[in-house]
Amino acid sequence: MDYICAYMHMLEAVSSVCWFPPMARKAPLSDDALELVARRFAVLSEPMRLRLIQALFDGERSVGELVAATGGTQGNISRHLQTLTQAHVLARRKEGLQVYYSIADPSIFRLCELVCGSLEKSLTRQAGAFGA
Repeated sequence: MDYICAYMHMLEAVSSVCWFPPMARKAPLSDDALELVARRFAVLSEPMRLRLIQALFDGERSVGELVAATGGTQGNISRHLQTLTQAHVLARRKEGLQVYYSIADPSIFRLCELVCGSLEKSLTRQAGAFGA
């Protein structure tokens, strides 16, 4: 089954039963902070953006390489790259006429790992309910 997540290659290396320490209780977030969190999740809610992030897990790539890797159009990919860059998820570097992108926020790896791990557990439970 193909999961909608950019971090599948790490799941293979991690046990399907992962333990993550519970988060320390903190004061509730302010409305402004909740808005910032919601915006971050909104940026990551587009499947093509997740494909782009996945394509960058192995390192920096040019726009042309990202177009080829994701199957999108140049214009569409450029718009998604701009959104991810403005959100500080990706970094942009220009060399001559080429533009290169890389992952700027290393927490994106952990976030994807947590989401994929949670999905894997949930789907395993669902499959078990059907005797699969």
